[in-house]
Amino acid sequence: MKRPSLPPVTPLASLGLAASLLLGLAPAARAEMAAAGHEPMVLLPNAHAVQYGPGPASLPRGVRLASLAGDPAKPGPFVLRVIIPPHTVIAPHTHSAAENLTVISGAMFHEMGPRFERSRGQKVAAGGFVYLPGGMPHTVWTEGAPAELQVTGLGPFGVQYLNPADDPSRH
Repeated sequence: MKRPSLPPVTPLASLGLAASLLLGLAPAARAEMAAAGHEPMVLLPNAHAVQYGPGPASLPRGVRLASLAGDPAKPGPFVLRVIIPPHTVIAPHTHSAAENLTVISGAMFHEMGPRFERSRGQKVAAGGFVYLPGGMPHTVWTEGAPAELQVTGLGPFGVQYLNPADDPSRH
């Protein structure tokens, strides 16, 4: 019986492995690496350590965001946590780069396509994952409860609404 082949290791996977190894280093070793000019390490030992603030003006009011690593506005990898309040719709939009989205808690609904059609949405519950290639139109929304998401990708990254009137920063 032929064994399935493993996918090649990508630069992003290598970064994740390196970060995992770095987390195990003693504080003195982390300080030495930082002094040598390596990117700073991030350690958040539990969910209470994540500091949320208001989301950018391009997202609906009430969305909260925490930047865990990197800067989505700059080239390079980033990790964000996003809390979407109940009954919130992020209208049809795209991103210039691929998006990896994992639901941490609660549930969100996701629909592919250029128009918001609630009946076509799929529920994505805690632990669920969505991969979206760059430029893929989609809509995200919540119903009766908030959803906490983790978004990873490569910057620069932002939200481009298909209908400019849907952009909350224009109101």
